[in-house]
Amino acid sequence: MTRRGEISKAMARIKPHVRRTPVVQVNGFGLAYPVEMKLEQLQHSGSFKARGAFNTLLSAEVPEAGLVAASGGNHGAAVAYGAARLGHRARIYVPDIAGPAKIGLIREQGADLVVVPGAYGEAAEHAALYQAETGAMQVHPYDAETTVIGQGTVMAEWEEQGLVADTVLIAVGGGGLIAGALAWLGKGRRVVAVEPETSCALHAALSAGAPVDVEVSGVAANALGARRIGQICFDLARAEGIESVLVSDAAITAAQVALWREMRQLVEPAGATALAALMSGAYRPAPGERVAVLVCGGNIAPDPFGEG
Repeated sequence: MTRRGEISKAMARIKPHVRRTPVVQVNGFGLAYPVEMKLEQLQHSGSFKARGAFNTLLSAEVPEAGLVAASGGNHGAAVAYGAARLGHRARIYVPDIAGPAKIGLIREQGADLVVVPGAYGEAAEHAALYQAETGAMQVHPYDAETTVIGQGTVMAEWEEQGLVADTVLIAVGGGGLIAGALAWLGKGRRVVAVEPETSCALHAALSAGAPVDVEVSGVAANALGARRIGQICFDLARAEGIESVLVSDAAITAAQVALWREMRQLVEPAGATALAALMSGAYRPAPGERVAVLVCGGNIAPDPFGEG
C-alpha cells in the first residue's frame, strides 16, 4: 500500500482520539494577500504530535515494559497523553532546554519523566539505552513510518476541509510533519520547508546531499532542534524537490507576537516559524499564488497561566 493509502487508514484509526483542528482565512500580518491557516496548536497536548503518537500506539502491540520516547517537549507530551488514555506506562526523556512549561505538561499526564542536560540528541541517547535495557517500545518523534503516517493526517484532513492553496509552508525540526505532508501531497501542491537559521537540519542536508549533524540553538530549539534530519524526510524532500528557506529568531518572535495581536492565538516559536517566512520575505509568493501556513504548536513558555 502507498503511504497515501496508509495515511487514509491512519485517519480512521486515530479519529476517536484526536481533534479535527480549525482552518481560518486571514488578512493581515502586513501582507498584501490572504493566508489560509490550520491551527494545529489546538490539537490535544498542544501540537500536531498527538497524531503520530496515537497512530504508533494503535498500530502495534505495546510490550509489558511500556513505552519510551525522547523529545524536545511536544512529542513527549503527546506520547504521555496517548499512553495515559490507552492505559500504557511511558518513560519520557527530555532535555533541560525543553523548559518548565513543556516539562510540566508532560508531568501532568502521569508519565515517568527524566530531564537530562543538553538538547534533543542527549535525550535520544538516554531513550535508546532505556529501550535496550528494558525492551520498552520506542516512539520516535519523526523518523519512523508510523509517526510520519500519523502526521500526514494533518494534510489529509486539511484537504477534506477545502484547502485551496497552491503552496503550503511548514516548519521543520526533525522532519516528521513535513514528511507526512509530502507523503500525502506528492507533487500535488508546492511544499516549502521553513527552518530557523540556528536549527536547520533539513537545509544543511539538502545542501550537503545527505543528512548531516548541525549545531542547534535559538528560540525554537526546544521544538525544532533536531541535530540531524530524519532519513524519511530527507528522501521525500529530495524526491519532491521542495524549497527550503531560513528565518531569523527575530522574525520568528515577530510572527509569534503578530499571531497574538492580530488573532489572539498564543503559539510557541516553532508554531510561528512558517508564518515568519512570509512576514520576513524569506518566501515571497508569486502574483496570484495562494499560500497556506500550518501553525504547528502552542506550548508557549512561560505558560501564561502557570508556573513555567
